[in-house]
Amino acid sequence: MLRHHQRRCTGRKVAPSSLVIRGSVKLACAIATKLHSFTASDLAQVDIHTWLELRSQLQKHHKARIEQYRFRRDPKAYLANLESRLL
Repeated sequence: MLRHHQRRCTGRKVAPSSLVIRGSVKLACAIATKLHSFTASDLAQVDIHTWLELRSQLQKHHKARIEQYRFRRDPKAYLANLESRLL
């Protein structure tokens, strides 16, 4: 359902990469907002430790995607940089 909604809103034929990485968060948000309207006090009751853990996981995924992009763009330069850091 979320992919269908994204496709209808953006006109894209495939899911964006952010949906793949942050899919669990976007899916929960999409379902929750359709079922219930949230107030500021509802949002203030978030468990900070769970939120911080989720943010760290998203940052790890983001860094990995950046490294993959850098490698695909220029593999020789990426490997030369990696080799220079190791030596």
